Amino acid sequence: MARRNSIEISGKTVDIAVDKALEELGVHRSEVEVEILDEGEIGGLLGFGRRPALVRVSLKPGAAVDEEDDPGDYDDDDQESEEIDVLEYDETDREEDDQSSERGFAAAENAVLDYFQDVLSGIGIHGRIDSYVDGEGSLHIDVSGSDSGAAIGRHGETLEALQYLANVVANKYVDDYLRVVVDVAGYRKRSEERIQDLANRTADKVMASGREMKLKPMNPAERRLVHMCLREYPGIVTYSEGRDPRRHIVVAPSDGVEVIDDKNE
Repeated sequence: MARRNSIEISGKTVDIAVDKALEELGVHRSEVEVEILDEGEIGGLLGFGRRPALVRVSLKPGAAVDEEDDPGDYDDDDQESEEIDVLEYDETDREEDDQSSERGFAAAENAVLDYFQDVLSGIGIHGRIDSYVDGEGSLHIDVSGSDSGAAIGRHGETLEALQYLANVVANKYVDDYLRVVVDVAGYRKRSEERIQDLANRTADKVMASGREMKLKPMNPAERRLVHMCLREYPGIVTYSEGRDPRRHIVVAPSDGVEVIDDKNE
């Protein structure tokens, strides 16, 4: 059986394609070099024209292939001509996997990616989807592409709905709660930066004036971000008041006194 030193493989995203290549070669990420041949693209209406990502993964000098796990069937006489094995993404196989009883993080991630490919292609958004896991174990789905406003909506309402549904989809496949964070065209990141800036500027004003201040009404995710941003701010406490959709955060000095309104500042 010939040793494969390089492999081209496709997948829903670049990361998934690389993971599939590593599994096929039986090596770790540190033992290979990755060349992105095609970042892939979400298809048009109803998914027609959807193109998977394509990568070439090559062994670094001295890296050993786990040949016992190598499923390829090669003739030693054809070693030179068969050095690169091309594995194509098979949508039929993925549909069969979705109907199986497979559970766990990988199954949840694949289900969420399927969901987004169907939804985004259905509304005519062309682009790419990236997924990664942050330090807290949350699954992030980043969508970039043209005409993405329809997936954001007014004040991010559609984006929040998509994120909610993504969490519902993902948590059908895991026993412990998996948090899914969705961003489209960097909208959430920019919004979070604005909220963090507002929180810090408000805390500065509270410390300077010695008076509490109310922030504008926010959704639960935005309020959580403010609480997290200011939890280590010395001399400041935060708490929520009111009921949705008018529920808001109060930023106060630790020994809080008079309450004032943002609009008066």
